[in-house]
Amino acid sequence: MRVFKFGGASVKDADGVKNLVNVLEETGHNNTFLVVSAMGKITNAMEAVLEAYFDDKQAVTTALNEVILYHQTIMEALFENKDHEVYDKVNMLFEEVRGFLAWNKSPKYSFVYDQVVGYGELISTSIVSTYLNKVGIKNEWLDIRNLIKTDDNYRDGRVNWERTQQLIAEGVEKNKLYVTQGFLASDDNNFTTTLGREGSDYTAAILAYCLNANSVTIWKDVPGVLNADPRYFEETSLLNKISYREAIELAFYGASVIHPKTLQPLQRKEIPLHVKSFLNPKDAGTTVSKGIGIEPEIPCFIVKKNQVLMKLSSLDFSFIVEDSIGDLFKLLHDYKMKVELIQNSAISFSVCVDNKYNRLTDLLDKLSGKFKVVCEEDVSLYTIRHFNKDAIKSLQNGRDVLLEQRGKQTLQLVVKE
Repeated sequence: MRVFKFGGASVKDADGVKNLVNVLEETGHNNTFLVVSAMGKITNAMEAVLEAYFDDKQAVTTALNEVILYHQTIMEALFENKDHEVYDKVNMLFEEVRGFLAWNKSPKYSFVYDQVVGYGELISTSIVSTYLNKVGIKNEWLDIRNLIKTDDNYRDGRVNWERTQQLIAEGVEKNKLYVTQGFLASDDNNFTTTLGREGSDYTAAILAYCLNANSVTIWKDVPGVLNADPRYFEETSLLNKISYREAIELAFYGASVIHPKTLQPLQRKEIPLHVKSFLNPKDAGTTVSKGIGIEPEIPCFIVKKNQVLMKLSSLDFSFIVEDSIGDLFKLLHDYKMKVELIQNSAISFSVCVDNKYNRLTDLLDKLSGKFKVVCEEDVSLYTIRHFNKDAIKSLQNGRDVLLEQRGKQTLQLVVKE
């Protein structure tokens, strides 16, 4: 089999869903597993529902109605008959959301997040699957939560590979077209878990690994993997081929086209990953597979915005040694700070982190008892793979460089813009 993943941008409206049909007609759809994300920016909209639930319960209905209206508009453009079964399917899913928010007693944000936000995927796949059947592309809708099992680390579930392999072997037949959700899984108690933001790519890789798939194709609104994000860089070039090793390096540093966890299961079975444009499905795009380096070999630029740079130094000018560094990393772990870059000297330690869970204030209170702390928020971390003089110059121009770290192939700069 082969696995296709369609992200939110590819199904953001009725035209996007119709274009998905065009892609399947051009590429064929036998022995294919479709992994589909929430439509457009619905994950953000569902997060707004969640914020209202915790902060202002009077606003929950308004926030949820915006999500309902968004999908209603898409369904009306795809299904002329207002009595079509898809309306009942989607309404039932929204009733499940309302029901959970009404009876839930858990104060744990991450748990509630996973039970609520994932409905974006359940709704989008219900619409896509039903529309495909309507236009004559027979398919079977699957609830991915019945196939992928994780622990109960909500918002970043760790896959139980043995159990997942067993369930996929039992629940998936060859020679069919399936439609399922990205991002979602479930724990041993059948509560919904999620695989982290942008985790739909990872879902595709999990399925491919367990199915021994021929390939995975991620359909994007870009021609393939570019050497820089066009949202932040004016000049970009297409990378035709990338080795698994190089792709893992790029993903590690934050390249947004490929999810960091996606590549490991594919590499283990040498399953090629294609990144292609859903607007031009016949174009070659980018292939990630076994090989050497990248083609063409040019500088690759990666940026992470809204980072935090902390510079820690000992209060008594004593050395920062292994015990101190160990304590620091334990605190960073305990407060769920994703470490992006570290640099240390005898009496100081600098670390650039992603304050993903908004625990920075609590962490700083803890650190200030042991260290002198200088904290710079809203900084950007730039990474250049295969850097050269021109590439460095282009980044340094007009920016206040707070920290620089240079290796043989990789340069990183923390800057205040």
